[in-house]
Amino acid sequence: MVALARKTLIYEWRRFLPAMLAVGFAGLLQLLQIALVLGIFGSTSLYITGSSADVWVGYPGTQSVSLGRTIDPDVESRLLMDPAVQQVEPYLWVDGDWRGPRETGGVSVFVSGIDPAADGLMFSKTLSPALRARLAEPDAIVIDRSAQDQLGVDVGQTATINGQQVRVVGISTGLRALGGVNVLCSLDTARRLNNDPTDAGPTYLVAKLRDPAQADMVATRLRGDTAFGPYTAWSASDFARLSVRYWLFDTGAGAGVLFLAGIVFLVGAAITSQTLIAAVNGSVREYATLNALGVGVNALRKVVLEQAFWVGALGLLGASVLGIVLMLLARSQDVPVILNVPAALACIILVMGLAAVSGLAAMRSLRRADPATLLR
Repeated sequence: MVALARKTLIYEWRRFLPAMLAVGFAGLLQLLQIALVLGIFGSTSLYITGSSADVWVGYPGTQSVSLGRTIDPDVESRLLMDPAVQQVEPYLWVDGDWRGPRETGGVSVFVSGIDPAADGLMFSKTLSPALRARLAEPDAIVIDRSAQDQLGVDVGQTATINGQQVRVVGISTGLRALGGVNVLCSLDTARRLNNDPTDAGPTYLVAKLRDPAQADMVATRLRGDTAFGPYTAWSASDFARLSVRYWLFDTGAGAGVLFLAGIVFLVGAAITSQTLIAAVNGSVREYATLNALGVGVNALRKVVLEQAFWVGALGLLGASVLGIVLMLLARSQDVPVILNVPAALACIILVMGLAAVSGLAAMRSLRRADPATLLR
């Protein structure tokens, strides 16, 4: 009976083509939606994933990198006393107001003050050595390519952040931010741009370990020592997940995305089930003939489910090919899209679940596959 399902799809492909297109379109929407969600909300952890630090130290209760508060600079001594720590450097976050050479209106920028040394930890995976060296110049900044039009500035031009003049010395990629624009500069430049006199210390301290596999254990060991003031420690992976979860679930944006995903699933299931029902109805006399020859209804139901499986698989294949092309196009235009293995598996499960639901709905048409219909 499995062979019958495949042969039916081959010889009557026009009848099943609308169902394949419906599944493929729904799968494509799910794929692109997941990739955009991971890309957009994943940018909130760019500061962590784009750096080579193994442990982050910040103010207790911090839920995202952008929500950090100043900690006591003496905490650096506590980190350096730990035998597992190899390197420590401060990271300064400054909220800024941008005023460029062209009228762009108010633009919020997120200033990241980092160590411009060649072996610096912050943004070591996204910032080229040449651009990093230029940040050592006074008042030098680096911006992302996608933000040039928004900031209205080019390399060599000057602007002001919080009333302080800065000069663009380079353009990088992969620094797109959520809700603002990332600007990189040296720690000295960031301190000059910070107009809050109460911020006497770094926003975070980042550490590189001799053995990165011990990040969770070292972070646990660093927590709870109040002798150096209030602070807490996270492994880089834990802090990245914490930042993404905050923006995805606690800000309300994630609820809207999940609601939209449910709507896409329901609409796709409704359209696919109707096309499968139409295909089964078109073959009802053939199913009635098989029933008259002794093929049970349960066996016929397996045929319909097998057809639904192949419809889902072929639709998913088409959606995957087109989705990869669209994601490559999106990346060429600096649109943040990310697709990892768990997300791809989730998309596959959703699409095949949609096909299964549609197949179950189409099985109701087998009630008309009665041998008596052949006498009409």
